[in-house]
Amino acid sequence: MSQEQKLNFYATPPHDCNYLPNKSATTLFADPHFEKNNRLYSALADCGFRRSGEHLYTPHCDDCSSCVPVRIPVNEFQPSRNQKRTWKRNQNIIVTRQSAVFNEEHFALYKKYLSDRHTGGGMDDPTPDSYMQFLTASWAKTYFYEMRLADEDNLIAVATVDVMENALSAVYTFFDPDYSHLSPGRFAVLFEIEEAKRLHFDSLYLGYWIKDCKKMNYKDEYQPLEYYRNNNWFREP
Repeated sequence: MSQEQKLNFYATPPHDCNYLPNKSATTLFADPHFEKNNRLYSALADCGFRRSGEHLYTPHCDDCSSCVPVRIPVNEFQPSRNQKRTWKRNQNIIVTRQSAVFNEEHFALYKKYLSDRHTGGGMDDPTPDSYMQFLTASWAKTYFYEMRLADEDNLIAVATVDVMENALSAVYTFFDPDYSHLSPGRFAVLFEIEEAKRLHFDSLYLGYWIKDCKKMNYKDEYQPLEYYRNNNWFREP
């Protein structure tokens, strides 16, 4: 019997939804005590699961299916005009892959980003421990992709990326709000697409797409996009 067959899952009690107003949510977690590895992670990602810290989870709401797992088939990706402009505008950015270890400069940028983008959301007073617990897992193959302007050496963004068996997963990206005009979030996704191609992978997982949530529905600008519904991946939401 395989590890996947032995794995148990646990549902949380209903709680307030973080994305849609006046909605409750239930989350299904893989057993937190089960020994995890990259093979299991890859298999569960293919079934719509996502990583947050040490935990693998997926939405499991009784009366709502708005949270849809999505991934980009990177070898078929066709950038839009706007994406091409973003890529061209950021050609002076140097990206380096760093080990997923605590870095004071990264942490300072993370705090600045949260203070600007997520004030009052429960994330805007992080500690070094909570920061690392959120972004990394002892069993995951995680990297911090550091993005700097070549002519100034300024750190403008850090993209946290997991390397799975045949895909990358965009875990979280934070950036300097002073450089929002460069669209660093979009550039990070475009870079991750190219990185997945370089590694000869098939997909880049983007987490959950939510049509009625502005901060989550941007993902459908990357086409073609695959959506996970009814235990299968589709090209239409």
